[in-house]
Amino acid sequence: MIYPNREVLEKLLLSGKRIRLYGGFDPSAPSMHIGNIVLINKLSQFQDLGHEVIFLIGDFTGMIGDPTDKTATRKKLTREEVLENAKFYQKQASVFLKFDGDNPAQVKYNSEWSDKITFKDLIEISSNFTVQQMMQRDMFQQRIKEEKPIHLHEFLYPLAQGYDSVAMDVDLEIGGNDQMFNMMAGRHLMSALGMRDKSVLTLKLLADDSGKKMGKSEGNAVFLDLEAKDIYGRIMTWADAVIPDAFELCTKVPMEEVAEIRLALKEDKVNPRDLKMKLAFEFTKIVHGETQAREAEDYFVNTFQKKEIPSEIESLKLKAKSINIIDLLVEIKLASSKGEARRLIVQNAVKVEGEIVNDIEKIIELSEKEILIQKGKRFFVKVSI
Repeated sequence: MIYPNREVLEKLLLSGKRIRLYGGFDPSAPSMHIGNIVLINKLSQFQDLGHEVIFLIGDFTGMIGDPTDKTATRKKLTREEVLENAKFYQKQASVFLKFDGDNPAQVKYNSEWSDKITFKDLIEISSNFTVQQMMQRDMFQQRIKEEKPIHLHEFLYPLAQGYDSVAMDVDLEIGGNDQMFNMMAGRHLMSALGMRDKSVLTLKLLADDSGKKMGKSEGNAVFLDLEAKDIYGRIMTWADAVIPDAFELCTKVPMEEVAEIRLALKEDKVNPRDLKMKLAFEFTKIVHGETQAREAEDYFVNTFQKKEIPSEIESLKLKAKSINIIDLLVEIKLASSKGEARRLIVQNAVKVEGEIVNDIEKIIELSEKEILIQKGKRFFVKVSI
């Protein structure tokens, strides 16, 4: 969607003016993920056309926590946590955006202006919005029905993001369609302050086959700090329906080819697995380069298509001579929690030396000889004492 409409933005772009635009990224995790790539890819297209692109790191808004689509209040982060999370954001964004050379993208932090806002300033800014505007948001309505709290700082998040547009005096803001309310807050605020008529461009989200966006909150994110073989492998687990949108939103594959991919899938003229392998290779190449993408593809083929155990497996030494299978999975990081470990065992997703373990009480005896622990089809660890 384009606000106020397509014609206004089209006229602006055809005018020959070099416009200023931005996309914002709150560092709520130590790595960006494939969902962020959708926005970064679009920013890079405007950069290629010669426009002024701002890569905004929300070190101020990230401390608040965006309530969008959240049925419970986000945990607030400290400035130190936010900056630590953002440490590699620019490097990861550079897979698409250029930060040097001709027309480099600018990196800004919104604490530069938001830290300077006084309480008087905040009252003035908030006077441009109504409580009714904030209360109409779907997630707040849901919380009211469920009698869950809505904290005042969550109301202020759209104001904080909206003020970014004012501080940078932009022509255009781009973001996922789930960010429409926050981006329109910036458009509304600029208009109320007599500034330029900012356009808003919302992007469709990369979503799984159930319609849930691919991101941190849904637990299906593909983080950019993963090794090449893990990025490749995770993409290979996606549902077939994700393939065309992923090519369009996350790669540089021409739109003509994307259209051909959509048609081939629709008419059942191609094996979806082959397209998924192409997608996994293309995206892994973007993040890690062609050599590592080839190695990741070979690893996948040898490990899963040929059902071979990989030649290189991480080896860990533990102090305990015997350990419960649940504790073992958590200890060697094949499960992030005991709850996840139980679910994996119940789902027959855990093997020890090639044998399925379905007893959550099972004790694993360790010795100096390594034993192979496997989670699902793709994750292997050797353990010994």
